[in-house]
Amino acid sequence: MPLSIRLPEDIETRLKVLAKRTGRSKTYYVTEAVIEHLQDLEDVYFAERELESVRTGKSETISLLEAMKQHGMGRSAFGSGAKRTEQA
Repeated sequence: MPLSIRLPEDIETRLKVLAKRTGRSKTYYVTEAVIEHLQDLEDVYFAERELESVRTGKSETISLLEAMKQHGMGRSAFGSGAKRTEQA
């Protein structure tokens, strides 16, 4: 479904210049910007919803070490720079 938006004049000018310099359409760049920002918004929404589930006890957390074990990862996955600094 088509969507019409009004952009501030300075943004419209920047968009026209970018499109002309790169040979792509203004629609291409607007679509790319919306997709990227929409993905960010979806990620934030998901994270906020999950955080609320943890806070209310509907979801449980596990330690990084346990997650690594569950996925068959050892400490070597972090490279040589990661060393355990805990002391007994």
